[in-house]
Amino acid sequence: MDLTTTYLGLALRNPLVASASPLSQSVAGVERLAAAGVGAIVLPSLFEEQVREEAERTERLLDHAGELSAESLTMFPPPPDGSGHATRYLSLVRRAAEAVDVPVIASLNGVTAGGWIHYAAELQAAGAAAVELNIYHLPGDPRTTGREVEARHLEILTAVKAAVTVPVAVKLTPYFSSIGDMALRLDEAGADGLVLFNRFMQPDVDTETLKVTAVVELSQPVEARLPRAWIALLSGRVRASLAATTGVEDATDVVKFLLAGADVVMTASALLRHDPGYARVMLDGLRDWMDRKGFQSVADLRGRLRVPVEPDQAGFERSRYVAAMHDARQRYGP
Repeated sequence: MDLTTTYLGLALRNPLVASASPLSQSVAGVERLAAAGVGAIVLPSLFEEQVREEAERTERLLDHAGELSAESLTMFPPPPDGSGHATRYLSLVRRAAEAVDVPVIASLNGVTAGGWIHYAAELQAAGAAAVELNIYHLPGDPRTTGREVEARHLEILTAVKAAVTVPVAVKLTPYFSSIGDMALRLDEAGADGLVLFNRFMQPDVDTETLKVTAVVELSQPVEARLPRAWIALLSGRVRASLAATTGVEDATDVVKFLLAGADVVMTASALLRHDPGYARVMLDGLRDWMDRKGFQSVADLRGRLRVPVEPDQAGFERSRYVAAMHDARQRYGP
């Protein structure tokens, strides 16, 4: 049975990818994930803010020491241009890539145009097989237009593509006014892959302390429906690879995403709930399902249930919506 697939032009032994999580923040963790059988591994993001904050803190210490005495400057290391945080991350990329025989994908979460370009090139030099752009930009200013947000994504992608030769994927959010148009424009701008979807942090309120709380929760299977719908719509319409993420809990979720048209299926929550070895369970479940249904390869089943390319795409979607509402009335009505 052939589970091999291609993602971002990279040959993978199977379509299950370990997405960014605490499990991949160390070389030992990366080795555990690779030993469990995943096809590729995405490292946690390198955040430009952390790099800049560390560099600025060192500069302040140097300034303060210089005010005390010139001799005290020898107590501190020279001002870093990439800072310790960036150095540690690049070391992780390098050592992880050398330690395992599956592609190691670096994730970059930048702020400034220069930061995106500089660190993307550094990640490539460190040995990353590809770079995933985690463009976490919440337009908090109500005056920010949708076109401005879209332009930001396109500018970042274009700048990074010009700076590196490794494949570049863009991790999208589901909050564009037209996800399909944004996906097509990123595809035309040279994105090698689209990852659907990133999740914005959604703060809660503690009614006892009267404080806003920020908690990152593991995803649930029900959250897979939105990215699955858009992958089914985009499959066959974009050149870029399609990666599914969010709500992937077991082999059934992997199968559903592949049928929708995903090239790879990413998971972090399931591996965190169980352990990295759970990847074997998911892959065994995929094999069992394929054997039961008579599929010999992942290529045979990929995209079987994607939305067909039709002239009246809106009409097709509308008819499915009307049919779903009719079924709901029959099921839940009096």
